[in-house]
Amino acid sequence: MTKMWKYILMLLSWNSIYGQFAPPVGQPGSTAIHKDSSIIVGWAKTCQIQRGYIDIKNPTQGSASVGQESFALGIADNSVVSLGDSGVAILTFDYPIFNGAGPDFAVFENSFNGTFLELAFVEVSSDGTHYVRFPAISLTDTATQVGTFGSLDATKIHNLAGKYAVYYGTPFDLEDLKDSTQIDLQNITHIKIIDVIGCMDPNYRTYDSQGHPVNDPYPTPFASAGFDLDAIGVIHWNTSTSKEKNTPPLQIYPTFWDNSVPRKLHVISHEIPLNLQILTLQGNVVIELKPHNNHSIIDLTPLSSGIFFVNVRLAEGYYSQKIFIQD
Repeated sequence: MTKMWKYILMLLSWNSIYGQFAPPVGQPGSTAIHKDSSIIVGWAKTCQIQRGYIDIKNPTQGSASVGQESFALGIADNSVVSLGDSGVAILTFDYPIFNGAGPDFAVFENSFNGTFLELAFVEVSSDGTHYVRFPAISLTDTATQVGTFGSLDATKIHNLAGKYAVYYGTPFDLEDLKDSTQIDLQNITHIKIIDVIGCMDPNYRTYDSQGHPVNDPYPTPFASAGFDLDAIGVIHWNTSTSKEKNTPPLQIYPTFWDNSVPRKLHVISHEIPLNLQILTLQGNVVIELKPHNNHSIIDLTPLSSGIFFVNVRLAEGYYSQKIFIQD
């Protein structure tokens, strides 16, 4: 029996026995997908963020600010970008995602214990314009607000990102959208993540597909407010589609240096970048420039040993590459 069919049978078995939804990581019937799972074939390549508020009821506190767009790219590594209340992330990929057997992609958040869960709606598109939302369900009691550091029960949550602990993705199956007419399930090019406003105040709360208010920790009055997006892992993508069309039009090389080679970074693109930054793993900008041509050569000699992100913004999108320097 293939891993995918085992996954499907496990999910059906859990629902038939318990009547709710899959439990947390490590419990029988959990559908969590580890970042190193062999079923993951790729990761998001571009990300655009629209930040939400630290506290939507107190907008003077400003917007969430933790992390960079690039932190949502590549493998889940607990480097996150915080969306804030009602914040939005839109991600694209090397190839379109298609509706295969079982889950087709997984969204990773950074819950530290599997019960402090910050949730988000998930939508998909075939053209970057028309989006369809997964039918989210939240059965969490709404009589009492889940507090700032409150807990949620994963068995009462379905089709909401953020259901599982750090390094474990919440799976999404495009089959759930089979009746949608605005998208092509064999050609999903964009995924949108929208922070749930877990506030129970009727002036601000958001609702699941069945009309239930979605209750999650509120307020989270920190720079890291809202859903913390770590990564999106792809399980089914259509590699028969022209990669030239979907691959970011950018070359960043090399990605590793030691004392044996000059620390020169090359960034080549089909257009002059609007901005180029090099950041530390903590998100601090150590180099920033506005290139004047399509081929930038950057001297990294001043940088010490460590992991960095090269962030490049083109007119058509935002791209990133992780690089490594070893003294």
